[in-house]
Amino acid sequence: MNPVRLIEPKRFGDARGWFSETYNAATWSAQGVDAVFVQDNHSLSRPVHTLRGLHFQRPPHAQAKLVRCVRGAIFDVAVDLRVGSPTFGRWVGAVLSAESGRQLFVPKGFAHGFLTLEPDCEVVYKVDDYYAPTADAGVRWDDPTIAVDWPLPAGVAPMLSDKDARLPALAAIDSPFHYEGGPLEPLAG
Repeated sequence: MNPVRLIEPKRFGDARGWFSETYNAATWSAQGVDAVFVQDNHSLSRPVHTLRGLHFQRPPHAQAKLVRCVRGAIFDVAVDLRVGSPTFGRWVGAVLSAESGRQLFVPKGFAHGFLTLEPDCEVVYKVDDYYAPTADAGVRWDDPTIAVDWPLPAGVAPMLSDKDARLPALAAIDSPFHYEGGPLEPLAG
C-alpha cells in the first residue's frame, strides 16, 4: 500500500454551502492512517508561486503530516527519504485546493513541500510530533536528482525563504529514515 495517501473527504452540500468531516481517527485508521496528531499548523502565502519546502524533521522528532489547503490552491509534494527504498529520492504530488477539499497524508520518512498556484493561499496541516528546531531539516526544492516537476511558468522563479534557498541537495544529507516496506506509488485521483 502506498505510504503517501491522497484523501478526498466527502462533502454534503445544499443551497447554504457544504459540510465535511476533515478528520476522524477511527475512519482514517481503517484507511491506514494511524498517526496521533499533536499539533496543528496554519500558513498564509500571499504571492503566487511561493514555495515552502522541502522540509522534514529528524528522529526522534520525525513528523507525519496531514495537509490541506483551505484557501486557494497548491501543488503539494512528498519525497521518499527512506534509505533502502526502491523509490528513494522519488516524489509524488497533487493539487490541493479549498474547492476540492483533497488532503495529502505524508508519513514519516518523507520530505514535504508545496508551491502556491494562486495568491493568498492558506494551508493547514496536522503533525504527529511537536516542532523541534534541533531536528528541523530539508532538501533543495530544485535538486536535479529528485527533479520535482513544479508547475512554474517558464522563466518564473519561486519565492523562497532564505532558509529554503540554502537547503542542501539530497546527496549531501545523511537520511535518518529506513525503508520498512511500502514503496512510493503514483497517487490515485
